[in-house]
Amino acid sequence: MRQTVRSGSTDRRADTSAAPPGRAISNGAVSAESSGADPQSAVGRRLSDFILGERLVAPEQLAHAFAEQKRTGERLAAVLVRLGLLTEEQIVNAQSQHYRIPYVAFPESVPPEILRLVPAAIVRKYEVVPIGRSAGALTLAMVDPTNLSAVDDVSFRTGMRVFPVISLPSKIREAIEASYESRPGLASALSDAEAEAGVGADGDRIDPNELRASAEHVPVVRLVNMILLEAVQRGASDVHLEPGEQALHVRYRVDGLLQDVMNPAKRLEPAVVSRIKIMANLDIAERRLPQDGRIKFRDAGREIDFRVSIIPSLFGESVVLRVLDKTSLRLQLTQLGFDPWSLEQFRTAIQSPHGLILVTGPTGSGKSTTLYSALQTVNSPDLHIVTLEDPVEYSLPRVNQMQVRDEIGFTFAGALRSVLRHDPDIILLGEMRDLETAQIANRAALTGHLVLSTLHTNDAASTVARLIDMGIAPFLLSSSLRLIVAQRLLRKNCEECKEPRDVDEATLVPYAPSARGGTVTVFKGRGCPACSQTGLKGRIAIYEVLPVTKEIKDLIVHGAQATEIAKVARDQGMRTLREAGFAKVLEGVTTVDEVLRVTAE
Repeated sequence: MRQTVRSGSTDRRADTSAAPPGRAISNGAVSAESSGADPQSAVGRRLSDFILGERLVAPEQLAHAFAEQKRTGERLAAVLVRLGLLTEEQIVNAQSQHYRIPYVAFPESVPPEILRLVPAAIVRKYEVVPIGRSAGALTLAMVDPTNLSAVDDVSFRTGMRVFPVISLPSKIREAIEASYESRPGLASALSDAEAEAGVGADGDRIDPNELRASAEHVPVVRLVNMILLEAVQRGASDVHLEPGEQALHVRYRVDGLLQDVMNPAKRLEPAVVSRIKIMANLDIAERRLPQDGRIKFRDAGREIDFRVSIIPSLFGESVVLRVLDKTSLRLQLTQLGFDPWSLEQFRTAIQSPHGLILVTGPTGSGKSTTLYSALQTVNSPDLHIVTLEDPVEYSLPRVNQMQVRDEIGFTFAGALRSVLRHDPDIILLGEMRDLETAQIANRAALTGHLVLSTLHTNDAASTVARLIDMGIAPFLLSSSLRLIVAQRLLRKNCEECKEPRDVDEATLVPYAPSARGGTVTVFKGRGCPACSQTGLKGRIAIYEVLPVTKEIKDLIVHGAQATEIAKVARDQGMRTLREAGFAKVLEGVTTVDEVLRVTAE
């Protein structure tokens, strides 16, 4: 990177990727390289004498500047510019000549790897910006070239010789604002933590006391807090910290897809993981076995829970934190994405006094939100509601919630037996994992309880086959089963950048057979900063709701295939997941590609 260097009125060329000529400072020592003058003696003389000697201002103007400096405590150079007695370039030229430090036109861009050499806190404190480097040397643009403490601090933290240069203060401050976040952000937190890191990468040989000490260093604490805070602000559902051979990889799951965030130095890994363990009340000395815990985190007055899972892997401990933000939980059924017919069927089912309601879909498809919304809808003082969960994700008012613990023998089946003796009206069972749990839940649904649970199946109709395959008798299942809901989450078009476009509806026929000829208007995001240039932001659920009518019951008893059950259900009004998805496309909510990504036919 080559920049123009000015000394007085003479221009010459300097390479800012190497040390500039003139005054060089290393660890506070001052030396003259090419000028032959003694810079220290120049620093000893007053800048005001040089300005008067060069007749840049009149004596009475300088006296006025001194009075203003005494009143405000500003540097003389800043006062002269603020009062309009000198331009910014004039005062910088004067400083360059007086202190014999090169004046460098600030570069249009500085490589990120150079910016990261100096922690953001130091950059802001001293108003300095690193702009170039060569073997063991760092070129540092400074607002105040007389601040030897800044040079010492940067040299100590980087382990490099520091060569100061002068640039326009306005340009330096603009660079700080643009290159280092104005609020304490992830980049500055990472920079500070890496500068302070003292723990090596071989975590198995680190003393637990050393681990605890490193985990409680302020920069490490700040880095972990910023990782969690940024996850909440980005709307992430999960935070992944994955150890690699050379670095620790941090990723967020936003709207169902993982995004790379940062790659902290490997030496930070033990301290970061230990800090998370301390926050989750886990054993920092145990690095060979999986551990699970929970973190309560406060942000702007709201409390956010993080469910922590740590497992050993080849290059260290892998950490996943599930973000449980109660403020983002939507418990109104009308806000979830049901179409009117499906919503009516679901409302009718959850108002029933007894029966089995199942919500199916893969992990992370929003099943828990749907079930919590159902409980919130029917919750009233005259009903006793009990939940069995693993783990309890959100606390609900006036609901008795129980945490299942397999490690101590408190399983879903065992807990469900106890709950049935506890006089419940409605039971929420986190998951049907085995035959015993399914049989007890089915029996409870047949004996006057409304049971809501989840299952992992691809669609609503195949749920019947799954339960029969688990061992539930078809005639018992037909009597207990009331409603099946299959669901998925679709990413929505970004409201900031979505644009309309007309398409031939006939092109949708292969995906949505109900489509007809003509032109329809759909929307698609072009990409903007609000959606990280993806065109998609936020998610909405789509539902396949299968009411178990008399005709469906007869099919279950006679062992009908899932395709037969689905055909009858569709004749009775059920929309498949794909059909529900394409309805969202025509409403402008999402895109064709997104529907095809999450549904199958």
